[in-house]
Amino acid sequence: MERVQFQQEQMLAELKDLVQKGLFTQKEAKQIMQKRTAFETALVRRIPKKSDFLRYATYEMSLETLRRQRAKRLNLEKGSPTISDYALVRRQFQIFERTLKKFKGDVGLWIQYIQVAKKEGARSLVGRITARALQLHPGVPSLYVFAASHELEHLSPSAARALLQRGLRLNANSVEMWREYVRMELGFVESLRRRWGVLGIDVKGKGKEVGADHATGTDGGANDPWAGLGDEDAEAVGNTLPMDVDPEEADEDEAARREIMNGAIVRSVISSAVKAITKVEMFVALHELISTYPSPPPLKESLLDHLHDLLHKTLPSHPAAIKLSSTRRLTPDLSGEPLQLSANVRKAVDDGVPGLADVYSDFLLEWCEKDVDNSLKAYLITPAPPVLVAAHIRLLVTYHASLGSALLPPKVNTPDGILRASRRHTTKTPASATVWQARLDAERQFAEPEAVKRAWDDARRQVQGEGCQKIWLWGLESHSLSRLLSLSSAVPGTKEGNLLVDPEATAEVELLEQLLHESQLIREPVVAGAIHEELLIRYAAASNRALPHHPHAPPRPSSTSAMAPRSTRVPAMTPDRAISSPRTPSLRVGTRASNAERDAELEARLARVQKIGTAYRPTARVWAELFAQETSPAPASHARSGGGAPSAADTAGDDPRGSGADYFGGDRRVLEVIYERWRRCDGVAAMSAWAAWLLRSGDGKEAIAVVARARGVLGEQDGLEVERRWKRVLDGDTADDGAEEEDVEEV
Repeated sequence: MERVQFQQEQMLAELKDLVQKGLFTQKEAKQIMQKRTAFETALVRRIPKKSDFLRYATYEMSLETLRRQRAKRLNLEKGSPTISDYALVRRQFQIFERTLKKFKGDVGLWIQYIQVAKKEGARSLVGRITARALQLHPGVPSLYVFAASHELEHLSPSAARALLQRGLRLNANSVEMWREYVRMELGFVESLRRRWGVLGIDVKGKGKEVGADHATGTDGGANDPWAGLGDEDAEAVGNTLPMDVDPEEADEDEAARREIMNGAIVRSVISSAVKAITKVEMFVALHELISTYPSPPPLKESLLDHLHDLLHKTLPSHPAAIKLSSTRRLTPDLSGEPLQLSANVRKAVDDGVPGLADVYSDFLLEWCEKDVDNSLKAYLITPAPPVLVAAHIRLLVTYHASLGSALLPPKVNTPDGILRASRRHTTKTPASATVWQARLDAERQFAEPEAVKRAWDDARRQVQGEGCQKIWLWGLESHSLSRLLSLSSAVPGTKEGNLLVDPEATAEVELLEQLLHESQLIREPVVAGAIHEELLIRYAAASNRALPHHPHAPPRPSSTSAMAPRSTRVPAMTPDRAISSPRTPSLRVGTRASNAERDAELEARLARVQKIGTAYRPTARVWAELFAQETSPAPASHARSGGGAPSAADTAGDDPRGSGADYFGGDRRVLEVIYERWRRCDGVAAMSAWAAWLLRSGDGKEAIAVVARARGVLGEQDGLEVERRWKRVLDGDTADDGAEEEDVEEV
C-alpha cells in the first residue's frame, strides 16, 4: 500500500489548485481522491489486469474533459499555467506508461497511447512513443503508418518517407505498407503542385518565375514589377539579382519538375510494390487508392495506365486481374468497356483459363443488386454461356418477379420455366456443385418439399470434386431443414414416465443418421472425412437436444460450433479461459423429476456417447464438442423450473462426486467415457480440459494428478504444453475478466 500512499500524496497539490480556481468543490475533490485510491489499489494487485489500467485512464480523460468544460463556462482569466492545467493530462500519460511496463507486447495499447498523445497535442511525446513502439514491434505495419502520418501532419515528408522505407525493408510483404507509401508520395506531389502554384512556378515548365521578365528584357505590362523604375534604379536592382542560370541547367530543372508532377516518383514506387508483392490484392489496393485520391485527372489516368500495364505483364491470365482490368472504367449505367467482360470470359474459357466464370458470376450478382435500370439488369441476366449457368439460375430466381415476362425470354419468365431450365442444366453438368446448388435454391423457392428432397438426394449422389461438402450440408441449413423435417412422421411422445422427447430433434437425428451412412460411401477419402466430421458434429448437437428430458426443464443447450456462435461455447473445454468458483453449484434437478427419471436420462446420455464412438468415426473435434455439451451449465433435466435451492428430497443421499450428480456442470461417468476416447485423438486438449473440469468440480487433487501424468503419457513436448495450459488456469484467471466496467462519474 505504500505505492497507493505515494500516489495520494502526489494528488494533493492539483486537487487544491482545482478547488481554489472554483472548478471543483471540496466535496468533489474528496470524491476524486476516493475514486483514484480505488483505482490505485486495483493496480497493485499481484496479477494486474489491463482492464483496470484502461478504466483508470478513461476516468482521467473524462475528468479532464469536465475540467475544460467548466473552465470555459466560468471564463477564467488567462494567466500563467498552474499545476491543475496540465496535471490531469500528465496523469493520463503516466497511467499509460505504467500500463506499458506491464503489457509491452500489446500493440493496441501502444496505438491507444499514441492517439491520446496526439489528441492532447503532445507532438514530441508522440515521436518518442512511436520510436519505442517500433523498437519493440518492428514487424507491425500499422505503427509505421501512425508514425509517418504524424510526421506528415507536421510537414516532415522526408521523415515520413524514411519511416515508411524502413518499414518496407522489414515488412516487404505488407500490402498496407506499400499502399500507405504510395499514398504518401501522392500527397507529396499534390503539396508540391499547390506550393509551386502559389510561388508562380508553372508545373508544365512554360511559365516564368518572378524576375524572369527583367532578366530577359521583356515588358511585363501593367503587372511588371520593374515598371516605373529609371535606368539607374533598374541597374541598381539588377546588380542585386542572382546571376543568369545556364539555359541547359534551366531546361534540366524544368524537365525534372515536369517528371515529378507527372508522377515519376509515384510510378517508381508502384513498380517496386508490384515487384515485391505479385498478387492481385496489391493491384486492387493500389487501383482503389489512385482512383479515389484527389489528384488531377491527367495524373490519375497516367498512374492507372502504368498500374494496368504492370497488371497485364504480371498477371495476364488471372481471373481477378482480368475483371479488374475490364471494370477499370465502370460507370453506374454499365456502359463502355465493362460490357466486354463477357467476351473476355468466353475467350478465357476457350483458352482454358479456369476461374474466370466464377469471377464474372460474382460481378453479375453484385451489379444486379445495385439500383440499375431493369432493362440493363435483364441484359446481364439473359445471356447464359455454359460456364455461367449457375449465375444465370440464381439471377432468375432472385429477379424474375421484378423484371416480369416483358424483359425475360418466354422459356424462363415463370417459376415452372426456371425450374425446367435449372433441371436441364444439372442434367448437362451432373458433377458441378455450383450448378446443383443454384438448382437446389430454385427448388426450395418454387417446388414442393418432396421435390426438394428428391433433388437434394440426386445432388449428393452425382456431385464430385470442389464444393461437394456444401451440397451435403445444404439440406441442414435452417431455411432448408424445416421443410425437409416437415416430411418426417415423428410425433411427440414420452419415455419412462414424464420424460419427453423433442420430435423435431428426433427427426433431425434420423436424417443425420441417413447422411452419415451415405457419407461412408464417398470414394474420395479427404472429401469423405471432412463431410463425415461435419455431419457427426451436427449429429452430436441434434442427439443432445433429442435426449429425454423433464417437461418443466428449459430447452437443452447446445454448444457446438455448427449450431451456436463460438462466443457461446462453454469455457470448460478451453482451460486457458477463466473458470468459475469450484464450489458454486449449477442449477440442479427439477423438483418434480424422480430418481428413476434421472437415471433413465443418464443411461440415454451414456448410450448416445457409446453409439457415436462405435458406430461412426469421431475425430478430436467431435469429442471436444461432446465434452463441451456435457459440461454445459444446467443441461436439460438438471435445471430447476423455479428459483431457490434444491429441495431436501432432491439432495438426499446424493454425493455429487461419487454418484455423478450434476452439481458442477457435467456427469462424471459420461465425461470419463468421452475423455478416454478423446485422449486417444488429441491428448493435449483432452487432458487440459479434463483437469480444468476436475478443478471446477472441486477435485483439485485428481486434477493435479492428471497434469502430472501428462509427460509420461504424451511425451515431453505435449506434456509441457499441458502444464502450460494448466498454469494459465491456475494463474488468474479465477476472476472474471469480463466484469462490468465501472461507470465514470461526472464529479
